[in-house]
Amino acid sequence: MLVFSTISQKGGAGKTTLACSLAVAAERAGLSAVLVDLDPQGTASKWGELREADTPVVTAAATDRLVPVIEAARNAGAAIVVVDTPPHSADAALAAARVADLVLIPCRPSAADLHAIGASIELVRDAGSPALVILNACPVRNPLTGQALETITGYGIDAAEIVVHQRIDHVHAFTVGQSAAEISPRSKAGAEIEQLFAWLRQGSLPFDQETSP
Repeated sequence: MLVFSTISQKGGAGKTTLACSLAVAAERAGLSAVLVDLDPQGTASKWGELREADTPVVTAAATDRLVPVIEAARNAGAAIVVVDTPPHSADAALAAARVADLVLIPCRPSAADLHAIGASIELVRDAGSPALVILNACPVRNPLTGQALETITGYGIDAAEIVVHQRIDHVHAFTVGQSAAEISPRSKAGAEIEQLFAWLRQGSLPFDQETSP
């Protein structure tokens, strides 16, 4: 089983939408997924309540219960766990980073967001976990994306090769408890998320050994 934790100390990075979408992408790829909601606001949990499908399993947890919840998912046969964390909570972010096989730091390509990821990167380094920045909610055909990649490199951290763009299908899908790939299977929004998950799956992590259905 592999654990992805989505972390952003700045609000508005699209972290919860990304976490929910990746959990659905795992299920669509044939991998049993659990989405753990550490945010007291419960946005991912509310998405799960709106959802008609039984999978991915969505469970809310307090930060101090994260390890037992992940162990329960492992014992239940989950292949992927995605942990969604609240913004502005170093304790939750650090706990999620410590249990993660890979930390995902979503970031919009704006000066404010790029500056803010420094705090998240420091937390990940304190946890000693591998991490990637995901350029998220990027304007389509905008030169800021390329400039953002250069800025991220300056932090000494890698960025995912797949960029997630700002598309209305993500908004429509989230409000009905779905992912963009579900409400619009041929959409660019859905394709980008599934390409991102496939890219993560084919990376250096031992997916073939540990997450095969």
